[in-house]
Amino acid sequence: MDDDLARLRRDYRAGSLDESGVAGEPWEQFRRWFAEARAAEVDEPNAMTLATVGADGSPHARIVLLKDLDAAGFVFFTNYDSGKGRELDARPAAALVFVWLPLERSVRVEGVVERVSAAESDAYFAVRPRASQLGAVASPQSAVVADRAALERSFAEAEARYAGTAVVRPAQWGGYRVVPSMVELWQGRRSRLHDRLRYRREGEGWALERLAP
Repeated sequence: MDDDLARLRRDYRAGSLDESGVAGEPWEQFRRWFAEARAAEVDEPNAMTLATVGADGSPHARIVLLKDLDAAGFVFFTNYDSGKGRELDARPAAALVFVWLPLERSVRVEGVVERVSAAESDAYFAVRPRASQLGAVASPQSAVVADRAALERSFAEAEARYAGTAVVRPAQWGGYRVVPSMVELWQGRRSRLHDRLRYRREGEGWALERLAP
């Protein structure tokens, strides 16, 4: 065992989490915490781990960015032909994890996944920086490429194709919405007696329960 890793720890003291102090709906509580993470200037507060299941049953995880949130769910955008896109289309379920270390907080989300409408994807694509739009056109996301130069050539070709005109959203690029059945809030506490509150979908509403750390 690596002794340095074994001794690497901190005691969490930043706050506490009580049932009486949280919102009745998980997205409302998430918005509260997200606003506090932004106010605390947490780097990339909308960064989240997205976990999916491959065709062979193996779990796969990567970081993506939350780009919309409402009562229906958590929305991110990607290439539908990417590894995660193919996995989500085959098995439309996913887990998300947000971590805001300066606040000693994390949020876990589990639920089914659906594609957002073409209109929603068009609306988000239209407000992306032009370079990001061109990148979506140029990149065969998750595919093996010969080298960096091949990507840069593809980007230059996209620039030339759309010179002087608006970039059109590629048909294979768009959004997914994770519709939650579970949202768990985690607040670090001293002595590893962390606070964990879980919203669990129950009919048309939510049950709130405390979990042991």
